[in-house]
Amino acid sequence: MNSAPIKTAVIGYGFSAKTFHIPFISSLAEFELSAISSSQIAAVTADWPMAKYYLSADDLLKNSDAELVIITAPNDVHFQLAKTALEQNKHVIIEKPFVTNVADGEELIALAAEKGLILSVYNNRRWDGDFLTVKKLIEEGSLGEIKCFESHFDRFRPEVRQRWREQSATGGGILFDLGPHLIDQTLQLFGVPDAITAQCLIMREGSTNIDYFNLVLHYPDKVATLHSDLYSAGPNKRFSVKGDKGSYEKQGLDPQEDRLKAGVLPTEPSWADEAEEQYGRLYSADAVKTVVTQRGSYQHYFLTMADAIRSNSDAPVNAEDALWSIKLIELAMESSRLGKTLTITR
Repeated sequence: MNSAPIKTAVIGYGFSAKTFHIPFISSLAEFELSAISSSQIAAVTADWPMAKYYLSADDLLKNSDAELVIITAPNDVHFQLAKTALEQNKHVIIEKPFVTNVADGEELIALAAEKGLILSVYNNRRWDGDFLTVKKLIEEGSLGEIKCFESHFDRFRPEVRQRWREQSATGGGILFDLGPHLIDQTLQLFGVPDAITAQCLIMREGSTNIDYFNLVLHYPDKVATLHSDLYSAGPNKRFSVKGDKGSYEKQGLDPQEDRLKAGVLPTEPSWADEAEEQYGRLYSADAVKTVVTQRGSYQHYFLTMADAIRSNSDAPVNAEDALWSIKLIELAMESSRLGKTLTITR
């Protein structure tokens, strides 16, 4: 097995690249940051002088010697950049969302299979500590049979900001930004639902994209509600999971993003530990118990990706899973438009 570091190129040098990808690529021995494409030449060359700089993504894809390309560009160019990367025989990680429509995702999956390449999507919140805690509680039976599952990713941003994530006509808005996280986690826990009922709204003055969503996923024996709005100024309600033995309530967001933003490098396992005051509560009929949050580990995504490339094992997030998130986003928008519940065909 080839044990050399995987030469890795990053397309884009915005928040996602600097916060969620480069800290891992630059600190894990399995990778070598070999190239970056961005219009920010001064920042890139100052921060990463050992990486080759490319002004255009197309130039990087066609001329760099990278084995792996991480795409952190705006959502509406994910498909074309990934297609070019695969055509150039490079493994690909796409920052979520995978693509902006199902047909594009299907084409990329087929191309990766034809080329024998790894195509993965960065659904990093599978490795949030609070989600891992929910998964553990469900698997060990602490809550009994789950009946009601509620997952929130709320923010307080009542005014529209001039960012592509909010302004883009294709793939913009929080349904494409935050929806994939909530949907992917729910699919990991319960699989594909039978039906969906959704409200996808534009609520803020001057907004051109969805900035509120409430998705209800219908299962034979339970209901999962996924919610995000931009008017939540108080403590963030993260999870409410209710079963016939008890319920788990959790507030606050996993600390890994804030620590990465603050410059904390993921070099020690404890870097992702949650503060005790953020722990959730497990309620039964006659007791309340504090539940220590499981240790999160975004680095697990990258380590599994390295193993997939070097050992031909499974990707940490396969593109087929990520495509289901896009299918449900499309169905959510249609459900909201029609004002009706839609059956999901597997």
